[in-house]
Amino acid sequence: MNQFFKVSIVFLLSLQLHCAVGPVNGLIYSDTRFAGEFNSANDVKYEKEGKSCLHNFFGLITLGSASAGRVAQNNGIKRIALIDHSTLNVFQILYGRYCTHVYGE
Repeated sequence: MNQFFKVSIVFLLSLQLHCAVGPVNGLIYSDTRFAGEFNSANDVKYEKEGKSCLHNFFGLITLGSASAGRVAQNNGIKRIALIDHSTLNVFQILYGRYCTHVYGE
């Protein structure tokens, strides 16, 4: 019984160690979008949009880039108006995605 308890604790803790973390996470599935940074001067138009993501598989492998600077560069955004984020989790440890969304001109 003692061994079962230890394995259960390790398993439950491992469920919390995943790549894509949002404001609220579901155990089986979650798909969230939440606010990030914005241009406080509010003088930049929302003419272009770009997105880049990190992908995590089985809690073991993470690939990709979610850098706001790289998103802006790849999408020709010279001035950033808003940066948002989104996450997707499937069974928390099976698959996770963390994305950065950049808007600007």
